[in-house]
Amino acid sequence: MHALFLDVRGRRVVVVGGGPVAARRTARLVDDGADVLVVAPDVCEDLAALVASGAVQHEQRDYADGDLDGAWLVHTATGVRTIDDRVAADAEAARVWCVRADDAARSSAWSPAVARAGDVDVAVTAGGDPRRAARLRSAIAVLLDTAGLPLRHHRPPARGSVTLVGGGPGDPGLITTKGRRALAEADVVVVDRLAPRELLDDLDEDVEVVEAGKAPHAHTLTQTEINAVLVERARAGKRVVRLKGGDPYVLGRGGEEVQACVAAGVPVTVVPGVTSAIAVPGAAGIPVTHRGLSRQVTILSAHDSTPHWPDLARLDGTLVLLMGVARLGEYAAALVAHGRDEATPVAVVENGTLPGQRTTVGTLATIAGLARARGVTNPAVIVVGDVAALADVP
Repeated sequence: MHALFLDVRGRRVVVVGGGPVAARRTARLVDDGADVLVVAPDVCEDLAALVASGAVQHEQRDYADGDLDGAWLVHTATGVRTIDDRVAADAEAARVWCVRADDAARSSAWSPAVARAGDVDVAVTAGGDPRRAARLRSAIAVLLDTAGLPLRHHRPPARGSVTLVGGGPGDPGLITTKGRRALAEADVVVVDRLAPRELLDDLDEDVEVVEAGKAPHAHTLTQTEINAVLVERARAGKRVVRLKGGDPYVLGRGGEEVQACVAAGVPVTVVPGVTSAIAVPGAAGIPVTHRGLSRQVTILSAHDSTPHWPDLARLDGTLVLLMGVARLGEYAAALVAHGRDEATPVAVVENGTLPGQRTTVGTLATIAGLARARGVTNPAVIVVGDVAALADVP
């Protein structure tokens, strides 16, 4: 047996049969761009949908002489041995490769189980046992999705690119599989201080890591410099990943970085992440919305803004403040001064989702003093509202 991949784009492939097996094979052929003709007196619901969409042609009849004219490949899946035998014999006579669903041993070609991740295809055959091949394919697909297999390219791309990856709230297990794959394929990683930095240990030694960490009033790179690095490395033909904490578009300046890439003509994509504004309270047992307590959430970047406190104090629901520990007392007092009840529950969650996670719970009247006494520091998420009283505190 000799393994090959076939380019079926625009080429005629005949599928004989109208059942679920034929439907699955037809769907894959359509995805691969084949010109598909289905020959069957009746078709199942999935095949009927493909026919109705115009993706495939359907001859509503039994298989007949001449159906393989012009075909490059044929799949027969009628479930009737005599018909599949006839299709296979006609294919052999016409020198057309034939995949038989009923008997792999009598096929001239086999359709492997394929695991796909981005531009990586891994085909699996298992001695004519399709269920065994499917199980192996599923296991390989998990490894590809989670970057458990080496995915990095070793040939330079035709054109460099930038991918903004939301790394989640801190725990490296909370990055998305798509983000994990992008990181595994990167030539350059521009990383934030609050990104899941443990993942950097898995990078190849020659991957360039650029520190772009930001702490309040202490920036390794300015935003303008970060934008310039992304564009410059991509223009040099590199696959660049901008690894950020949380989600790139939730107070992460991801929009500015995308705009810089677009203005420079650099291809850019965004992989959303789990935002700390929602996940960190959740990790501490605080639902930011809860029936009977909160129907809405307001998220505020607290360390460098001057909010309009009258509006914030009047809002129903939950207020989430990011990076606001240094001004916690000031903000609590401002909310009370503009009408928020001083007994409103407040929770401060430090190092959310990480081993050092710690929660401090009080009220608008008491939280600043409690935080000082406990030495609360950033990174922290502050939750103001009735839901804060639900915090899971030992």
